[in-house]
Amino acid sequence: MPERAAPLVLYVEDDRIHLILMEEVFRLLPGWALRCAETGAEALAALAECRPMLALVDMHLPDMTGLELITHARADAALAPALQGLRWVALSADDPGSVVRAAREAGFDDYWLKPIDVPKLQAALQRLIG
Repeated sequence: MPERAAPLVLYVEDDRIHLILMEEVFRLLPGWALRCAETGAEALAALAECRPMLALVDMHLPDMTGLELITHARADAALAPALQGLRWVALSADDPGSVVRAAREAGFDDYWLKPIDVPKLQAALQRLIG
């Protein structure tokens, strides 16, 4: 029987410190794989290529906002198969207020404040597996 591939998370973040932190977190999470993208354009290419289970998206990327990224992804018919079952989480240090509503209206499943709460991340990943 072939070995099942590790569930993949796409982390879209342009801050190098946050990228390094998330890579370290995922080193401690057996059974999960992490792919990083630093721009919206890189994220769109990665979505098509690697079909992640979860996308963690910073709301302030150098080439577009997180809202623009999810809008572009959902408008691209070629990405439709890759988006099947994909869960989206918006990440930001901004005060949530109306931003959470806008993120949910755009299609994000959740909104997490930075800095990332590692136990919350681990619990969310466990729920995805279960």
